Amino acid sequence: MNANAHILVVDGDRHTRGQLNDCLQSHGYRVTTVNDGSRMRQVLDRKHVDLVLLDVQLPGEDGLTLCRDVSQRNGIPVMICSKLADDIDRIIGLEIGAHDYIPKPFNPRELLSRAKAILRRTFVSSINMPRQVEAYRFDRWQLRVLERELWHADGTRIATTDAEFRLLAELLEGSPQPVSRSRLVERLRSREFDPNDRSVDVRISRLRQILRDPARAPRIIKTLHGRGYAIAVAVERVTGAGPNIQ
Repeated sequence: MNANAHILVVDGDRHTRGQLNDCLQSHGYRVTTVNDGSRMRQVLDRKHVDLVLLDVQLPGEDGLTLCRDVSQRNGIPVMICSKLADDIDRIIGLEIGAHDYIPKPFNPRELLSRAKAILRRTFVSSINMPRQVEAYRFDRWQLRVLERELWHADGTRIATTDAEFRLLAELLEGSPQPVSRSRLVERLRSREFDPNDRSVDVRISRLRQILRDPARAPRIIKTLHGRGYAIAVAVERVTGAGPNIQ
């Protein structure tokens, strides 16, 4: 599934670009390296990219803005590689759509392992999504599979990040059964389940905000202590769904 995967390295440091290029190519990946956001967009416009390795400290546009744009507009998984490695920076990166966040200096074997896991999970996610489902209808919302957007009955359309889309789709497809945190972490992240990992909780909180679901008394996404999360409203799997929600 990872054979000939194309990885785009975006880093302002020439030495780091060379290091990543050599490391990834030696393991069979196709690699393109650029030093800023402008060149990153040029590559994304011209070529298919399977994964972006992105530094947040770049000349010109900052990496966090670029991460959000790539996740929302291109739907390509992003792994942030950064010297900024405290909890706040990591949480912000995850909130805006990064699949993983690895601090510099990094261990090349760990980076390779995480990159491989992201590619594997992205591949599995793409083939496991029911092909006949074009949308999930719930409450007054639709999650549109092709567009990767949330549509509301009032006409609002919201582009989701790749991680937000996959998390919500996992919950909707599993409904009415709860989905455990360990499964969500395993599906969304590039490493094994860590019971102290709060990235899923951060994204659940973000989804509740998007869905106008009160944090203190959520009605759509329920937390079931010891069991995970569950969609608490009726879910309809729609084929041939039109833009209007009845």
